[in-house]
Amino acid sequence: MNSMNHDQDIYTSIDALRRLQFKARGFSLVAEQPINSILSGKNASKLRGRGLNFEEMRQYQVGDDIRTMDWKVTMRTKKPHVKVYSEERERNVILLVDQRQSMFFGSKGKTKSVIAAEIAALMAWQVVASTDRIGAVVFNDNHVTHIAPKRSQNQVVKVIGEICRYNHKLTSGASQPEHHVSFENMFAQVMRIIGHDALLIMISDGYGWSDKCGEYVKRISQHNDIMLCHVTDPLERQLIAMSQMVVSDGDMQIELTTKKEVLQQRFSHDVENAIAKFLSVAHKYRMPMIAFDTLLPTDKQVRKAFGVVRA
Repeated sequence: MNSMNHDQDIYTSIDALRRLQFKARGFSLVAEQPINSILSGKNASKLRGRGLNFEEMRQYQVGDDIRTMDWKVTMRTKKPHVKVYSEERERNVILLVDQRQSMFFGSKGKTKSVIAAEIAALMAWQVVASTDRIGAVVFNDNHVTHIAPKRSQNQVVKVIGEICRYNHKLTSGASQPEHHVSFENMFAQVMRIIGHDALLIMISDGYGWSDKCGEYVKRISQHNDIMLCHVTDPLERQLIAMSQMVVSDGDMQIELTTKKEVLQQRFSHDVENAIAKFLSVAHKYRMPMIAFDTLLPTDKQVRKAFGVVRA
């Protein structure tokens, strides 16, 4: 990781994420979106919105949707009847926040792990402001923590506190298992706690995506919405072609060479496939995917993705 002038570019803090409450404006996660939003009807990917509660059975009236007709009651009473539903007032929104070692990278801006934390905080503050419930699954290379959805500002503080705890565990040069193991463990945990009609927002660089992850997503997306926030650093693609580089954590620096063909091929494979697999999964299961980088302000990237541009 390149040298950075400010600690907050490498790690985040609860105070920094709390202050994002005042920037969590100008966007929403409801199904109805501005025309330029990635979630709008003009896109193939679209959120289904909150679930529906059954309210009553009544006789058909002109203008009722025929798809709500209850044919059993209609046949029994000899009069057309429809089921009336109302939209649930609250929805569970669950953040899947990646704080693995692969996220501890940044060239000129912030680390991917900090950007992921900021995206999560912005989403969390917006969710509680819109009366939905916020929860989280925070994971690194070895651990997964689940926070059950609730609706309160204290809940947001709890979520961002857990993200910060994971964020500050990241250190340069730490050993890590195979990327796909941590991803699969995270999804296994999600499968144990997920219900239906929830919105899952996965914030990750996508490294280690496996076929098993795809199977988990297929099952989860049958009854829930999933949105992908893909975080990358512009330098990652450039590193593939570089034969020599100097990296630093701000205190120490070392010189690396990628001339070894195996190392270069492995890095190239990881970067390119992470992007390709995320795109493929998003397209296959009609999931919105928002691309984030480590250079631009996170709140501006969020508003741009949702069709709202504000200085």
